[in-house]
Amino acid sequence: MFVDEVIINVEAGKGGDGCTSFRREPYVSMGGPNGGNGGKGASIIFKTDKGLKTLIDLKMMKNIKGQKGENGKGQDKYGKNAEDIIIKIPCGTTITNVNTGDVLADLINDNEEYIVARGGRGGLGNKSLSNHENPAPKFSELGEPGEKVTVKCELKMLADVGLVGMPSVGKSTLINTISNANAKVGAYHFTTLNPNLGYVKLKSGKDFIMADLPGLIEGASEGIGLGHKFLRHAMRTKIIAHVIDISGSEERDPIEDYKIIRHELENYDEKLIQKEHVVILTKMDLEGSYKNLELFKKEFKDEKIYPISSITKEGIDKLINDLGDLVYSIEDVKLYDDTKKESHVLYKYTNEKPFKIVKSNDIWIVTGSEIEKLFYMTRFTEEEAVERFGRKLKGMGLDDELERLGAHYGDEVRILDYQFVWKK
Repeated sequence: MFVDEVIINVEAGKGGDGCTSFRREPYVSMGGPNGGNGGKGASIIFKTDKGLKTLIDLKMMKNIKGQKGENGKGQDKYGKNAEDIIIKIPCGTTITNVNTGDVLADLINDNEEYIVARGGRGGLGNKSLSNHENPAPKFSELGEPGEKVTVKCELKMLADVGLVGMPSVGKSTLINTISNANAKVGAYHFTTLNPNLGYVKLKSGKDFIMADLPGLIEGASEGIGLGHKFLRHAMRTKIIAHVIDISGSEERDPIEDYKIIRHELENYDEKLIQKEHVVILTKMDLEGSYKNLELFKKEFKDEKIYPISSITKEGIDKLINDLGDLVYSIEDVKLYDDTKKESHVLYKYTNEKPFKIVKSNDIWIVTGSEIEKLFYMTRFTEEEAVERFGRKLKGMGLDDELERLGAHYGDEVRILDYQFVWKK
């Protein structure tokens, strides 16, 4: 089964909790803190594998969740890091954040990796939290939550030449003739259901990959028929090769077919129409082909036209040799500008406040990733941890901002599910 688009929920593992512990040894009256740190949670990593040709394995994984890191222990014992989860995907897979629309990664090389969701760091034990002001803290941190994200994975096949055209124009027959592909061919008025890849090797030593993309119909770029699902595979190609049945054996007008396909490509993405284009006129062995060929050349004088017959092999050698030369003259296709990819930024030094405050029903509601992370990592059952939480909020400027907005002593403030009274 060929699957080229999947949406999945990814959640990395939570960090292990830090430990609150003190030395208990004979003849040691003032044992210090010895609680260890928690281990890191499992990250979710996508890694390309050139042996894969479909996203069907991902389709079976609606949700991917990493394991939690091990908790720290007494006697300075650190928790073990959780093992990262590596998910194999085909080369040519684009990963997009569903909620923001940002392209996270475009993986085209074999064994290329991308961390989709980072595991949370382990919470600090009281040994690591000790300092000159508080040499024996009676608290520790909880583990940091792992990142959560919903991503769309799109497979855009890696090919140098993409064959596009109406159903039953001879694309499958052509790719079988000139490459090692084994596309299904039959006398039926339907289209290929899956893209096919073929390796074309020339005597000159040049070689290239050709993709037989399922047949388009008018309106494909707007979601009509099956062809629109496979237009994405043409995005990576260096050359768009239009395959037209010049004989009109299916009672179609070759000139009109070519105009329709070019319109669908442009309507889907302008980048497609900006690529190098050639026109392959098939079934030259059938009656009426030469007459239609002259009409086609007259209508499209500036196009690179190759009349061929996959049955008699007429024009095949010139076609593949010219395609080989053209492929090597064009630089590799880059779909996305690296500067537009979303990156993981650990710290941002900006003037923006790390939180937002709104008032609802006389309650001040505070949101922000940094504050929420601090909330999740605080043990509210430990008095010193609560005091530290308050100091951290003050250091972020929360008290000053509440005062500026008109908050008064005794007002209620909510962070996630935690509600407290403001006492500046």
